Amino acid sequence: MENQKKADVKKRIVIVGGGFAGLSFAEQLFGNKFYEVILVDKNNYNYFTPLLYQVATSFLDPSSISYPFRKLFRDQGIGFRMGELLKVDLASKKLILNDGELFYDYLVFAAGTKTNFFGNETIKDNVLALKGIDDALHMRNQLIRSRELASVEKDPAERQALLNVVVAGGGPTGVEVAGMLAEMKKFVLEKDYPELKGLQGQIYIVDGQPNLLAPMSQKTHQETREILEGLGVIVKLNTRVLSYDKSEVVFSDGHVIKAKTLIWAAGVTALRFEGIPENCMGLGGRMVTDVYNQVLGLENVYAIGDISIQETDLAYPNGHPQLAQPAIQQGHRLAKNFIALAKEKPLKPFKYFDRGNMAIIGRNHAVADLLKNKLHFRGFLGLMSWLFIHLISLVSYDNKIKTFYNWTVAYLTSDQSLRMIFRSGERE
Repeated sequence: MENQKKADVKKRIVIVGGGFAGLSFAEQLFGNKFYEVILVDKNNYNYFTPLLYQVATSFLDPSSISYPFRKLFRDQGIGFRMGELLKVDLASKKLILNDGELFYDYLVFAAGTKTNFFGNETIKDNVLALKGIDDALHMRNQLIRSRELASVEKDPAERQALLNVVVAGGGPTGVEVAGMLAEMKKFVLEKDYPELKGLQGQIYIVDGQPNLLAPMSQKTHQETREILEGLGVIVKLNTRVLSYDKSEVVFSDGHVIKAKTLIWAAGVTALRFEGIPENCMGLGGRMVTDVYNQVLGLENVYAIGDISIQETDLAYPNGHPQLAQPAIQQGHRLAKNFIALAKEKPLKPFKYFDRGNMAIIGRNHAVADLLKNKLHFRGFLGLMSWLFIHLISLVSYDNKIKTFYNWTVAYLTSDQSLRMIFRSGERE
């Protein structure tokens, strides 16, 4: 009888992180009869990272892109623990959290990344980053506050500095932020701030590479630059930000811009946790895994999404791109393999299917490269594709309805009514 009770005890899987990878993994184990599954996250909600910039620029409310884990997991057989991981005790199979301990049989890291400041502490302390809801609210507050200050500033040079915005990083986040700010400058600023008529400041986007949206096609590179410049954005390529002191941005080409706002979207690095050996880390601090996403050298420890890197895929020698699709696909495959393991069936190695990349620029433009850049489109078709893909990717019907409503209002009116300053709490 005692042996039977032991056999009936389910193995516990603990997931660290509830982003694309962690949520995809958990959803595949909804209602499973083989494992006890607990997801750990420092927030009590999941949020849709690709639309953070729209919260930061006042086009979406935070509730439009976020949803509470406990409601999501209700009646699905998935547990939730709100906590921050401080240390891993591999020998005891134990997690040390900021509010206690948690034991595991299998550990799945899906904690993602943090902003990479490349060791520049001056930049880190002075810029606006965008890695979570708190960051987005802080950025929204700062952007609105700068305009409010500019509206009463008498010194023309100081007012210009308050209105100038520099976006560092020419990836999807940087491009989409710059495009949204340009749309606001064109359609909103003078309506809200008649005191600033004719004195709207400049928007810059800067990147160290020769093209914006570097992984995408040459056609997309050219079109993206043309669209942004058409919106009035000043594009600086082959240029890096060297320093910033909250008043001056110094570039690697010697150019200096007076600006009170620098938005940092120049890169990410994987989150690290005490207890995970350094020899398990690869490029960008990511945990090196085998084809089944098991961390090399560690027993019963797995990593998926942005925090992991597989060096076995010849098509991606530097690891899969740190985007939503690889994370979702890895979470899905690993969960299926856990089910196969429980059923004593063979496991399947992870194989990434590249569905392509896309970016929206302002309210009327989008670019998309599909099928490994073999299929390209822009304009209305690109815009509708971007809107559809992002809308269906939101986790709940509540999110979908709210976001669709806000997008419709913003598109039809070239405006939005969410420009209020809310006080943010913890931020990166």
